[in-house]
Amino acid sequence: MPQPVLDIVALRSLTAIADCGGFHRAAHSLSLSQSAVSQHVRRLEKTLGSRVVEREGRGTRFTPEGRLLVEQARRILAVHDEAVRVLLDTEGDTVTIGSTEHAADQFLPRLTAAVQEVRPGCRVRFRIDRSARLVEAVERGSVDVAVYVTEAAATEGTPVGGLPLTWHATPGWAPPPAPVPVPLVAIEDPCAIRRRAIATLAAHGVAATVVGDAGYLAGVLDVARTGVGVALLAAVGPAPDGLSPYDGLPSVTPIPMSALARPGADPETAAAAFEAVRNLLRPAG
Repeated sequence: MPQPVLDIVALRSLTAIADCGGFHRAAHSLSLSQSAVSQHVRRLEKTLGSRVVEREGRGTRFTPEGRLLVEQARRILAVHDEAVRVLLDTEGDTVTIGSTEHAADQFLPRLTAAVQEVRPGCRVRFRIDRSARLVEAVERGSVDVAVYVTEAAATEGTPVGGLPLTWHATPGWAPPPAPVPVPLVAIEDPCAIRRRAIATLAAHGVAATVVGDAGYLAGVLDVARTGVGVALLAAVGPAPDGLSPYDGLPSVTPIPMSALARPGADPETAAAAFEAVRNLLRPAG
């Protein structure tokens, strides 16, 4: 029996759905029609023999099989894209920037602008991944500069500031009365922000339980938008669609962030990228 093959184009559409929060936004980011993105997902489902994405009201929800596929798809695409870059060398002056999902929509535009200011005309590529994997990618040279949660990786890197964290929930959400535990939504372990949420509540004597988790931030947002619980999210930039800050729980201290440049990276490019992150994370006032 022939071995099933996962289509690279379809995998790219799937990760775009996870990163963008839905089919419509994914299609726009890929310059494709929404029907094409839907067709890619159906192709993956046919290959795997199981559903990976389900409609939920106006939004979408990844099944457990879908969450696993997204995680593996990120790995496959990273290796594929690096192989194309190395073997074909068609991209000229290219800088690959890595970021955790937390506040990536804020980090990446600023990093791009900083890099292109010192290297006009260069092409910027992105990689969004977990902190430990980003560090591994930098150390093996497939990512030029990465910003990540310090305590989530074995390599400390260069401290660039603290990422502010705020509780978010659907408008009007309220936790159940004590002693019922506060329902949390978080990225699945290992996740430093998940640990920070649980530890902060425990330190203030607030019982909590995780009622929903996902392997990626978009999945956490999808679950939180259902109103089943509260999520601890990066407080940089506007609140995610459908969620708003919730101030009824103990405040959480910013989590340290680091930046790391690959061995042999251009010092001026690395310095500009590091400073861009520091400026974003610098406390107001």
